[in-house]
Amino acid sequence: MTTAFLPHLRTRLQTLALCALAALVWGSGMTSAHAQSIVVMVNGDPITDYDIEQRTKLNFLSTRKQQSRQEIINELIDDKVKIKEGKKFGVEPTSADIDQSYAGMGSRMRVNAEQLTRTLESQGVRPDTLKARIRAEIVWTSLVRGRYKERLIISDKEVAAAVTAAGGDNDQQGQAFEYKMQPVVLIVANSSNQGAMEIRHKEAEALRARVQSCADANTIFKTTANAVIKEIVVKTSADIPPNLRKLLDDTPIGHLTPPESTKQGIQMVALCSRTPTTIDTPKKREIKEQMYAKKYEATSKAYLQEVRKAAMIEYRR
Repeated sequence: MTTAFLPHLRTRLQTLALCALAALVWGSGMTSAHAQSIVVMVNGDPITDYDIEQRTKLNFLSTRKQQSRQEIINELIDDKVKIKEGKKFGVEPTSADIDQSYAGMGSRMRVNAEQLTRTLESQGVRPDTLKARIRAEIVWTSLVRGRYKERLIISDKEVAAAVTAAGGDNDQQGQAFEYKMQPVVLIVANSSNQGAMEIRHKEAEALRARVQSCADANTIFKTTANAVIKEIVVKTSADIPPNLRKLLDDTPIGHLTPPESTKQGIQMVALCSRTPTTIDTPKKREIKEQMYAKKYEATSKAYLQEVRKAAMIEYRR
């Protein structure tokens, strides 16, 4: 092999290497493009195969029901038009708003945000997939309640008529109360320290025996180290779950409920008053919530249909 031929050989090898690299990049690009291939354009915003796959996994994880591909596409289209409508009226949740709702969802499942993320990822679902759905829900709820507030009002007369039609609530009126309560907390710096919690629990029982009124509670807990007495809270029977209602009904006026361990420490509630009421019973609240949900659903559906009709929806395949 002559020396003169070497430059030509190097050039040829470089060309072949570049071709191979180009083929690799092109092939990789094709794989990525396939994974991200656009199925629908909604007001210029794409919905891809990957979006559909992710939402399908998320919905199955939350409902354990397999939806059709078209149902998932329709849901994603709805989310796109909701977000677009929100921008039109300046309803745009911040990242902090989304993260707060995300953490709240985890809390209702008795896990923190990091644990929720790990659960989703273990099922092949990216956290952003859930956050996108949360964003659309926040926007849409704000829009419907804000724009159609008057339409969603349920009058006392409507509720009374519905209660009567359902057979009345005489059996509950004698059991409905308005509770005036004042929460108190004995703080435990590290709530995971079982020994510290037990010591504070015994202290709470001793203080509980001394309290005979809300005035006593204020005097005692304001002078107790590492204790907090909160603002008075007023709730009706309709606001409180049955197990807590029973606890309050079994507590004498002016006394404290039994100590309970919380994240902050040991909490009790001073029952300042318990006044019978017929204004708001659990049955009235239940029926009112059902009526509101029905009105909201009808209003939301009509609004969404209107927004979708005005949207530019283009199916690519």
